Amino acid sequence: KNGVVHRDLKPENIIVNSEDRVKLIDFGIAAKSGARRLTFAKFSQTLGTPDYISPEQIRGKRGDGRSDIYALGVMLYEMLTGKTPFRGPNAFAIMNDRLLNNPIPPREINPEISPQLQEIIYRALERDPKNRYGSAREFAWDLDHQDQTGVADRPELRNWKQRRSPWPRRI
Repeated sequence: KNGVVHRDLKPENIIVNSEDRVKLIDFGIAAKSGARRLTFAKFSQTLGTPDYISPEQIRGKRGDGRSDIYALGVMLYEMLTGKTPFRGPNAFAIMNDRLLNNPIPPREINPEISPQLQEIIYRALERDPKNRYGSAREFAWDLDHQDQTGVADRPELRNWKQRRSPWPRRI
């Protein structure tokens, strides 16, 4: 709500103080919304953390508050399943997996997750930021009112086993 995009949200950058108040730390690559766009000549720490970076940041586009929502969705997925939604042997493979494939549905890993909570996770993890929660407030409202969350018939729930690779197969 203050117009700042963190751009590197990850568990290490979120602390809870003695009064149970959440604090964000390490604003090293944060940007003010609407600030001049930065471009990256090569992959570096200034881009974000591969497990939590949003698809638009991978593509070199300007991130906004929805990029941080994406990272929060990844963390929620991880908290509920014990795994990050996208994996690979290195940073580039993880980022490509995020761009090309769907994660294992959280309920496949942890059947105790409700369909509504799974839907909330998927909304936070939408590849297109226009389809993601527009604000942390909207995301939190759905988390607090899961009984009022509709569940979409998502193709991601059916085709998640199909894996694509950015590299052509050699015959």
